[in-house]
Amino acid sequence: MILSYGSQRDYDGMGGSGESTWSPQDFAELHAFMTKFNQDLEASGELVETRGLTAPAHTRRVGNRNGTPFVTDGPFAETEEVLAGYWVVDCVSFDRATEIAERLRDCPGPPRAVAHAYADIRPIAESADEL
Repeated sequence: MILSYGSQRDYDGMGGSGESTWSPQDFAELHAFMTKFNQDLEASGELVETRGLTAPAHTRRVGNRNGTPFVTDGPFAETEEVLAGYWVVDCVSFDRATEIAERLRDCPGPPRAVAHAYADIRPIAESADEL
């Protein structure tokens, strides 16, 4: 699984609000890049699934805090980075998944967003034994 990250500020910018560093041209270039990236993975037969996620402001977190259940709405100030989207790929190796993710370095955007962009590559466990 390839996980890409962003920030609430990036989502605000793409939506045209807040302290936007995203221009309409930046967003158009991002969309074109991601469309081609996904088409290439589909053509190679390596794409299983991909999704972009809505802005962190639409997040709801459930859990326990000191044994007490809680439900809160986002965004969450604990971290700037938030999961923005993912790709599930079926490829020959972890190295190949890394090669695919390295292509995301070419993703266009405002300099501030590009300077801090990264993706994680994590194998998906097929069974409890793989955890």
